[in-house]
Amino acid sequence: MRVVVKKRGESPEIPVMIGTEFIKLESALKLANAVPTGGQAKMLIQEGEAKVNGEVCTMRGKKLYPGDRFEFMGQTYLITVHAPV
Repeated sequence: MRVVVKKRGESPEIPVMIGTEFIKLESALKLANAVPTGGQAKMLIQEGEAKVNGEVCTMRGKKLYPGDRFEFMGQTYLITVHAPV
């Protein structure tokens, strides 16, 4: 049995489902609707506004795989596999 302890007021992870082996950080931000445009994603990533697996990441082409987490503007997202229909 797995127990997850969260801090009070902590927001839950938002799943970002992908149907490919990986997704680039810039594309993940757009897919999660965290940013409206790729240009804005590029700028914010390069300014150090995104974290991948708990570390600041300034590479917009960083590959994220299922199980990876990224944080942006106080929200945490979890990369998950989209099950084929």
